[in-house]
Amino acid sequence: MKASASALIETSSTEKGPFAVLSELVKLRLTAMVLLTTFVGFYVGVRGAIDYALMFHTLLGTALVASGAAALNQLLEREHDAKMRRTADRPLPSGRMQPDTVLILGGMSAAVGLIYLGLSVNLLVSLLGAATLFSYLFVYTPLKRVTTLNTAIGAIPGALPPLMGWVAARGEITIAGWSLFAILFFWQLPHFLAIAWLYRDDYAQGGFVMLPVVDLDGQRTGRQAVSHTLGLLPVSLSPFLLGLAGEVYLFGALALGLAFLWFAIRFARAMGKTQARQLFFLSIIYLPVLLGLLVCDKR
Repeated sequence: MKASASALIETSSTEKGPFAVLSELVKLRLTAMVLLTTFVGFYVGVRGAIDYALMFHTLLGTALVASGAAALNQLLEREHDAKMRRTADRPLPSGRMQPDTVLILGGMSAAVGLIYLGLSVNLLVSLLGAATLFSYLFVYTPLKRVTTLNTAIGAIPGALPPLMGWVAARGEITIAGWSLFAILFFWQLPHFLAIAWLYRDDYAQGGFVMLPVVDLDGQRTGRQAVSHTLGLLPVSLSPFLLGLAGEVYLFGALALGLAFLWFAIRFARAMGKTQARQLFFLSIIYLPVLLGLLVCDKR
């Protein structure tokens, strides 16, 4: 069995080129989502003509910080990732990359990104990036093996990128900027609860204390999915109430929020993998459509 597993790993390793391995290391899809939310925060925050050079500097610096954070996160969790089927093929557990290499690449990317943001954008954005990096690596990551509150705590660094984009455009933190943070914060909770329910056996094997791991009948998981989705509904309307978007956004956000809530209720009632998968896919559709409406109907 060990020989067969080794053969599979070796075969998989030879099939993946350097770009694919690097993409996995920096979690390319997650980094792309970070950049999308940062862009929306910047675009909505802009007054008058867009400063495309400033927007480029903001996105590039954020991409460097996000990529470094992803790499360092995998470095810290490499032993636990090796125990889970969904993560065992990542660059470190599979042996495609060595810890020292990842430490250098991740550390340099994060450090250069923070310095770049401070010099090319503004100091406040750099400080928000540093807060995101620190809380993600040294608060959220270790808490995943300690308490089920890790999901809510981890949603904080996950919600900071649109606020960074806003501050890059405005140079200050305002209530409107916090409203973008709040949307991302509440969105992440049902999104990740659905993922954790689908992979709860895997998380248990890896030693992660996710709510679905300890909540065997799923009642708490279902209630939290509904309550956070219910909280997202009024929060998602705040850009209209604060004058950032118009009526098209208002009615679109309301329709999306009600659909999201309905799928969360169905998940809570059945607690099946089918309903969890549907909630997850709905969350994937919800966020880019909502942000697209915000961009298109910006006031």
